[in-house]
Amino acid sequence: MWIRRSAAALLVLSTTVALAVAQDYQVVKVASVAAVAPEGLKPKTIVFTDHRTDDTSDQGAFIHFSEWSQARPNEYKFLNLFPGFKEGMIHKVIDGTKREVKDELQMYVTEARFIVSRPPSDIDLKSYATLPFIRSIDPAVKHEAIAPSDISVMKDERAANNKNPERAWCEGTGVTACIRSHYKLEGKLPIGVALANKLREGERKISDSIDFESELRLLSAADVDEEGLKTLTGVTTPVAGVIEQNMFYVNQVMRFGKLLAVFQQNPADVKSTVVTVVIALAVSSSTLEMKRKYQSMPVLRNLVPSQVLLGNSSFNTGNSISAGLPSYVRNRIKAIAAVLDRG
Repeated sequence: MWIRRSAAALLVLSTTVALAVAQDYQVVKVASVAAVAPEGLKPKTIVFTDHRTDDTSDQGAFIHFSEWSQARPNEYKFLNLFPGFKEGMIHKVIDGTKREVKDELQMYVTEARFIVSRPPSDIDLKSYATLPFIRSIDPAVKHEAIAPSDISVMKDERAANNKNPERAWCEGTGVTACIRSHYKLEGKLPIGVALANKLREGERKISDSIDFESELRLLSAADVDEEGLKTLTGVTTPVAGVIEQNMFYVNQVMRFGKLLAVFQQNPADVKSTVVTVVIALAVSSSTLEMKRKYQSMPVLRNLVPSQVLLGNSSFNTGNSISAGLPSYVRNRIKAIAAVLDRG
C-alpha cells in the first residue's frame, strides 16, 4: 500500500512539475516546420503548424482523406494508421432507411519541432515509451494498461475497419505498452452534449466522454524508412529513434490518430537533439458536416462541431481535449518537450 501511494505521489509531483515547466515554452506558428532550419531554433521554443490559414475558422484545418495521399504523400505514408488503410463502409439511417455508405474522413495534421539540450546518446528513449510518461503529459486524461485481447477493434462497426492486416494491435516490433484512455468532457460541454442529444431522435447519442485505445512503440532507424523520415522532418542527420503512438480505437468523433516523435542529432550543435513531432487525427466527415444543422438552431449555434473541435466555441474550456484540438495538441507537445528537457 505504501509503495502504491508513494508511486501515485511521485506521478502527481512529476506531472505538476512537467506542467509548470511546460509553461516556459513558447509556441511559434510557422507555415512549414520542415522549412525551419535547426540552427534557427531557439531554446524553450516550439515551432508549430496545423496548416490553418485562419485561426478563427476551420479554413485549411482539415483535408479530405482521399486528397491527403495526393497533396501530402509523405504525411500520408508515415501518419496513415497502417500501410494501405482506406476509408471503410458503415451503416447509417438515411430518410428512415438503413444504408451502407462510405465512412468518409478528414484529417487534422500538425507538425512541431523543438530542441533538447542533450545529444541523442544521452536520451533514454525507453523511459519515454511507457505508460507513466503518457500519464505525465495530461492529468485530465486517465490511462490504464490493457492486454491485446481487451482491445475494442472489431467490437464496433466504425472501428472494425481499423484492424491491422499485417499484425495484431499491441503486438509486434517495438511495442512497449497497450493503453486504454478515458477523458470526461469539461466545463459546459457536457451540458451542450445533453442539449444535442435531445434533438438526435433515432440517431446515435453523443457521449460526454472520449474513450480511446492505443499502442506505444519504440522504433530504431532499422525499423523505419529512415530516408523517408528525413524527408518528412527536413533534417538530414541520422534518425536516433522514433516513438510512435497509434490510436486505433476511438468511441466517437475521430476514427484514428497517430503521433510520431522523431529524434535526430542537431546538425548545428552535436550536443543537442532536434525532436520533430507530427500528429494526425482522422475526424468523421459526417461530424464536420453537422455545421448547417447546428447553425440553424439558436440553442446549438455555439456547438457547431468544427468550431468546437478547433477551439473557437464559447463551450471550449481548459487545457485538455475540451479546449479544442489546436490547444490540446500544443499543450501536449509543450508537456512532452518539458519532460524531455528535464531528462
